[in-house]
Amino acid sequence: MPSKKSTKRLPRVVSALTARTQFGQIMRRAKQKDERFMVDRRGEPQVVIMSIKDYINLIAPTPKWLKEIQEEAKRKGLHKLTMREIDAEIAAARREQRQKEAAEKQPAK
Repeated sequence: MPSKKSTKRLPRVVSALTARTQFGQIMRRAKQKDERFMVDRRGEPQVVIMSIKDYINLIAPTPKWLKEIQEEAKRKGLHKLTMREIDAEIAAARREQRQKEAAEKQPAK
């Protein structure tokens, strides 16, 4: 029995006429429900309609290492930081690095 995920990804075949007359509904379903539609003309597949999010995930999936970083950030609550807080963290890390480098350059007494 196929998994729900693989079944979800099978495109629903619609005729060109149906696609033309129900385009708004097809776009809404593609975006909101991640549905895919294959439009055929005279029995031959012509185009596929899918959401931008689905398309990006298909052609450029998030690398495993980045997913792990995102999951860790969520666990630590870091995904909720504002841009101001992120900038402050970066500035603090840079200050710390400069201080460390300056300390290493000073001759030992």
